[in-house]
Amino acid sequence: MILTSFPWLTAIILLPLMASLVIPVLPVKDGKQVRWYAIGVAIADFVLMCYVFAQNYDTSNSNFQLVETYQWLPTLGLSWTVSVDGISMPLVLLAGLVTTLAMFSAWQLDHKPRLFYTLMLMLYAAQIGVFVAQDVLLLFIMWELELVPVYLLISVWGGQKRQYAAMKFLLYTAAASIFILVAALAMALYGGDNLTFDIVELGLKDYPLGLELLLYAGLLIAFGVKLAVFPLHTWLPDAHGEASAPVSMILAGVLLKMGGYGLIRLNMGLLSDAHIYFAPILATLGVVNIVYGALTSFGQTNMKRRLAYSSVSHMGFVLLGIASFTDLGMSGAMLQMLSHGLIAALLFFLAGVTYDRTHTLALNDMGDIGEKMPKVFALFTAGAMASLALPGMSGFASEIAVFLGFSNSDIYSSNFRTVTVFLSAVGVILTPIYLLSMLRQLFYGTGKIPVCVVGDTVRQKDYQDNQETMCFGTNCVLPEQADYSDGKPREVFIALSFLVLIIAIGIYPKIATQLYDVKTVALNTQVRQSYTQISQENPKIYAKGLLSPKVKTSENASVVATIK
Repeated sequence: MILTSFPWLTAIILLPLMASLVIPVLPVKDGKQVRWYAIGVAIADFVLMCYVFAQNYDTSNSNFQLVETYQWLPTLGLSWTVSVDGISMPLVLLAGLVTTLAMFSAWQLDHKPRLFYTLMLMLYAAQIGVFVAQDVLLLFIMWELELVPVYLLISVWGGQKRQYAAMKFLLYTAAASIFILVAALAMALYGGDNLTFDIVELGLKDYPLGLELLLYAGLLIAFGVKLAVFPLHTWLPDAHGEASAPVSMILAGVLLKMGGYGLIRLNMGLLSDAHIYFAPILATLGVVNIVYGALTSFGQTNMKRRLAYSSVSHMGFVLLGIASFTDLGMSGAMLQMLSHGLIAALLFFLAGVTYDRTHTLALNDMGDIGEKMPKVFALFTAGAMASLALPGMSGFASEIAVFLGFSNSDIYSSNFRTVTVFLSAVGVILTPIYLLSMLRQLFYGTGKIPVCVVGDTVRQKDYQDNQETMCFGTNCVLPEQADYSDGKPREVFIALSFLVLIIAIGIYPKIATQLYDVKTVALNTQVRQSYTQISQENPKIYAKGLLSPKVKTSENASVVATIK
């Protein structure tokens, strides 16, 4: 009974947050004490969330579970209300895994370790807080709390242009998040004197369509920035290009998913009538993201910027799935967020491993390191195969679900579906081209004669004559400047932790889909009911020839409001 009533979610949030406050008083000689302490806290929190969900979460229930409510500022309507459902629980686990492994990947960090691990644990807590907040104002507070650690992590441990990248990230995301606050206040103040920000209670309100459309548009901007939706994506390549590998892992693996989560939780869940009008826009933006991201990746000579634009492309499938009006499409959108979180974190980690050896991210300066580092080569190749949706990998399962879900949607006309699926398929075809090209530039011989800098002299040497230096592409590095050993046990363990899950989900997707299918089906039923009602009042809601409403009388059955 005590274990059942224990505030587990609050404990999961506060454990890393409170633990971060202890770090300033820990002894620091070589950073090992702080490192082991922080990683131990991260592992303990991840194990705790796995235990709690395994023991107390019911996958057959679409409602909020493990609900904890405490009055915080009642005069402002703010309460500490946290809970999980099929949309948030898998993302909490993703955040815990990626952040823990990201901290483990920063093993060699020796610059301001106290500050680094303090910020990482604060970021850990804020991420979990965003996904479990059942109070929209609490969600906004956690959303803002997450910005500060990321800004500092980029500006202190980033590359040469880290200040510019960090400031751009902060300005974009902070400015856009104002729309979350405005929308929260508007929904809370509408329809009575009972001021509340609780998502369940807000979902029971009947907002005018005009207000819903305005709220939806504002939230689409806020979450679109986080999801890197074109043209609100430009902060992402700069942030990835300058951030250290652990921060890039979290940026791509978790923070992007906050945008998709917000679109599903608030835009689709609370503003389902407005979603009917915006769904074609989401589908169009999804196609633009897929094709634009893939095409732009070709022009990137910086390895991490190429991977960043690849993330922009893959997030387009999330938009397509959300706009599909099908159970399979919604399931594919959720699976794409989980799958991309694992794959992107793996690729950015391996990009960091490669950078540690070569001291460069310029693809034009690399080459011929596959023979020197076969383990890294094999792991990087496996990650790239997962990203290009090789059958048997999680990327294939998620993208094929989105394709089939959208192509079988009975809401859109056949013309619109054909054009959308065709253009999306073009993006899928482009993906292996730029990823395989990256692998070729990284690991295969270029045939170029490297220019070696040894001491104060600059001279050209053939590969066979480089006895004292290690060469890659057109550059050489002295042995004391770089460790060219193959993947170390710690690095192989981190990569395999991602790969095992990627392959397991690819072979048996039900491992992931069973966690959220009940909830996504309920949400899709809700928006289809809204579509049925709106299309009956306005049969020409969609342009003739582009979208063709087809209402089935069986869909007129009521849907329980609690699915919101």
